[in-house]
Amino acid sequence: MDYQALIVGQDYAFLRTSPHLGRRICYLTLSGSRAYGTNHAASDVDIRGFALERPEEIFGTQHFEQAEDKATDTVIYSLQKFVHLCSQCNPNVIEMLGTEPEHVLCCNAVGRLIRDHADLFLSKRSYYTFTGYATAQLRRLQNALARDSYPQAAKMEHIRRSLEQIMLTCQEQYHIHEGDITFASEDSGDEEQEKELYTSVHIDHITLRRFLAINTDIGTMLRNYGKLNKRNHKKDLPHLRKHAMHLIRLFLTGLDILEGRGIHTYRREEHDLLLGIRAGDVSFDEVFRLTDEYEQKIRHAFEISKLPDRPDEAAINNLLVSCYKTGTEAGLF
Repeated sequence: MDYQALIVGQDYAFLRTSPHLGRRICYLTLSGSRAYGTNHAASDVDIRGFALERPEEIFGTQHFEQAEDKATDTVIYSLQKFVHLCSQCNPNVIEMLGTEPEHVLCCNAVGRLIRDHADLFLSKRSYYTFTGYATAQLRRLQNALARDSYPQAAKMEHIRRSLEQIMLTCQEQYHIHEGDITFASEDSGDEEQEKELYTSVHIDHITLRRFLAINTDIGTMLRNYGKLNKRNHKKDLPHLRKHAMHLIRLFLTGLDILEGRGIHTYRREEHDLLLGIRAGDVSFDEVFRLTDEYEQKIRHAFEISKLPDRPDEAAINNLLVSCYKTGTEAGLF
């Protein structure tokens, strides 16, 4: 497909007419399945990028975070928001800096500065974000399958493991320690419900705000498990297989980062495996086995990773200043 011809067409006229975009666009790249190499003939074209804010949005009272066109599934962030999400190692955003060169549709001097300094954003945070996103995919998959055939004890075990993954994110976000909150699936003593979930909490002197936030995250996850809406399983299978594929892909990309190989969005070596999962040639049981394997690998990679715990905020700030200087020299202010 000629993507350059596509974005100059009428469907993408907003790229030229939006006051936030036009010549202010610094970077555009393919995203989604076409960026991962898992697309098929009918796959959508997803485009992501970032643009330089206008002076009144930096120095004045106006505000711009992102421009979105739902018809073409295009999202373009402001430079400030893009850099912030990259520094948080948001998987959906950081992967934009690891796409194949031929998948980059626009990249001016500011875009090159950011892409060339992608390593500044890489830290051990990637463990929490990529495993967190992968766990979300796993929950969707397991929850859907559990509706059909999983025994109650197995459901409890799935929930327990998901809660443990949430605790990994909480350790990073709310500064609690491993073991502060633990979960166990044990006999309930109730004939109608074989297993029950129990928790042990060992936290001293935590702010009420953080404590409530942790409880909110736990409650949200449990409510998601409780939404047992009736679904057509046969119709839903392609979606479940897609969740399974992205689950493994997220582990692979996170492993690359933690093991020092940088950001590799296009999954060339695992292409056949990922497409096999999406096509149903790889069973869900095998996906769960791979999940266990990659969970262990990414945890080990995290423990021995040479990446910093957090990105260098001063270096990122200097990069952002350089971007605005470059934008000024290009006459964008």
